[in-house]
Amino acid sequence: MASVSTLDGNLSLWLEQASATDAAPSRPAPDRDIEADIAIVGAGYTGLWTAYYLAKADPSLRIVVLEREFAGFGASGRNGGWCSSLFPSSLAKIAKVAKTSGGRDRAVALQRTLNETVDEVGRVVAAEGIDCHFAKGGTVILARTPIQLERAKASVEEERSYGFGEEDVRLLSASEASAMAGATHVLGGTFTPHCAAIQPALLARGLAEAVERLGVTIHEHTAVTAIRDGVVETADGRHVRAGKVVRATEGYTPSIAGFQRDLAPVYSLMVATEPLPDAVWEQIGLAERQTFSDFRHLIIYGQRTADGRLAFGGRGAPYHFGSRIEADFDRDDRVHAEIRRTLRELFPVLKDTTFTHRWGGALGVPRDWFASVCYDPARRLGWAGGYVGDGVGATNLAGRTLADLLTGDDTERTRLPWVNHRSPRWEPEPFRWLGANIGLRTMSAADAEEERTGKASVRAKAFGRFLGH
Repeated sequence: MASVSTLDGNLSLWLEQASATDAAPSRPAPDRDIEADIAIVGAGYTGLWTAYYLAKADPSLRIVVLEREFAGFGASGRNGGWCSSLFPSSLAKIAKVAKTSGGRDRAVALQRTLNETVDEVGRVVAAEGIDCHFAKGGTVILARTPIQLERAKASVEEERSYGFGEEDVRLLSASEASAMAGATHVLGGTFTPHCAAIQPALLARGLAEAVERLGVTIHEHTAVTAIRDGVVETADGRHVRAGKVVRATEGYTPSIAGFQRDLAPVYSLMVATEPLPDAVWEQIGLAERQTFSDFRHLIIYGQRTADGRLAFGGRGAPYHFGSRIEADFDRDDRVHAEIRRTLRELFPVLKDTTFTHRWGGALGVPRDWFASVCYDPARRLGWAGGYVGDGVGATNLAGRTLADLLTGDDTERTRLPWVNHRSPRWEPEPFRWLGANIGLRTMSAADAEEERTGKASVRAKAFGRFLGH
């Protein structure tokens, strides 16, 4: 992979750093039709973790991974670097989905497994020698208004009602929260240890190399146009015939025939500062490389990188008509300016700091905001996704679960409530475009409304039922 430039041309800080470490191996497109036991479409985290655990379970399997660009090109190489236990739907919604198969107990099982998944990722990166700057510092979510503090208390109370204790999440006083992240106007917050900061592109690259060592073949620069009954068709007319196929395409799913309305690609954008001096970090905090956010409605997220930068991102970019994904959408002057403004408002010590990178990318959003892992034997097709930006950790669990489903193993993982959950399809255009962008404006307006009135936003509560609440 060639080196990429900063600011106006780069894919992400992470991919630039990864390309500078060493030359990526050549993984050419197939020059003939291929026969395989399992074909995986997409060389992001979901596809690579699935390949990893399948190859570990059965080294005799012929596994082929097909990637349109290069391994880690999409969200896996552009995200905020939170290897977390987050799930896009609340415990209450998970319990509701699982009401016919254990309800609350199944919701707790999924969350506990996600909590444990952070350590599983840490175990694998250590075992495989993947230097992705893994640092399990946890996550601090700040409450910076009275309304946000009420949400912080409510989130901890919900966790307690499902049996999660102080060791999983705890409420922070203003002084405790400020000691972790020295932002302005901090009234309190929450802390969970179940998150590690990582360099996401190095994880993707390391996973790709690990699966190749296990005998998996990766073909890059191979655009898949259709998947039908165990046959994968590529843009150059090649066919991969496999006993089973896995679709691991997340936000890029609408580019494949027949799947245009399964997931909506929504953009999240990021910026990164220059490396900051110790005196600045003494004011900001994040001494254990905690990832951080706050309890506003329009999501923000950040981390202290291993080389001393502050990488920070947020939602706010529009959904593009027809689920279009284009390189130009990775950079939005208005949204990037707002992200920089928000970060400086959080940490005024950054007012004269230089921002060296800006980037963005598409993530996959299902219609009900409920991630899923599925296998349909009749179609010989497995898939996972719809993480709504919470996929760095969840993809590992998805990969382990898909490996179980594809090999026919009945495990505790295959009984979790996201397994074989079928989200409704998104509406056709223009209704999809209208709904997605109305939601974006609603949540943005809700934050402004709460800041102005000091009261919880009615519109946010009303719209929350369309999200993961």
